[in-house]
Amino acid sequence: MIPRRGLLIILSSPSGAGKSTLARRLRDWDPEIEFSVSATTRAPRPGEQDGREYHFVSEAAFKTQVADEGMLEHAHVFGNFYGSPRAPVQAAIDAGRDVLFDIDWQGAQQITNSVLGAHTLSIFLLPPSITELRNRLEKRGQDDAATIARRMEKSWDEISHWGSYDYVLVNDDLDATEDRLKTIIAATRLRRSQQPGLTDHVRALQSEFEDLS
Repeated sequence: MIPRRGLLIILSSPSGAGKSTLARRLRDWDPEIEFSVSATTRAPRPGEQDGREYHFVSEAAFKTQVADEGMLEHAHVFGNFYGSPRAPVQAAIDAGRDVLFDIDWQGAQQITNSVLGAHTLSIFLLPPSITELRNRLEKRGQDDAATIARRMEKSWDEISHWGSYDYVLVNDDLDATEDRLKTIIAATRLRRSQQPGLTDHVRALQSEFEDLS
């Protein structure tokens, strides 16, 4: 089998559309799909470990990485910086492992436009309806009414960027959506750009053909 290069798999959706659940299912399906561990300048919370939940770095170190193009994407949120370090992602895809990003449309655009953009696969998940989206947020019982209202207000802005993604799936059935995601990933892994060894293989075939002539 010809070794392949890994993918940067981007999953985005409004809150409540099933993104986190599907991301976990993809990891269960193929353990070689790694979650991207973000870097942040905020202090660790109780129980968090460096390199597991986040890479905890100083603001100066973070800004240096941004200046050196060491971040695939970054943002400033509530007084702290967050971003996706390039080096571990580069190492993973060079080794043929995929890296999964659970990020919003702004982060997705930055990664797509980065130096690793040719190896991205971006997928946006839509809810079957706005009513169902609200129902899902209420049923999971994680947020109070005010937080749900804020998430709903933000949802349309997120949905409005659906057209910038490679694939858009309506998550009306979790199992069916999971199957579609697996099909998309399996096919994209076979893109010519993801198989750097093809050139050498074709050259070997050509040499073998010439030897037979």
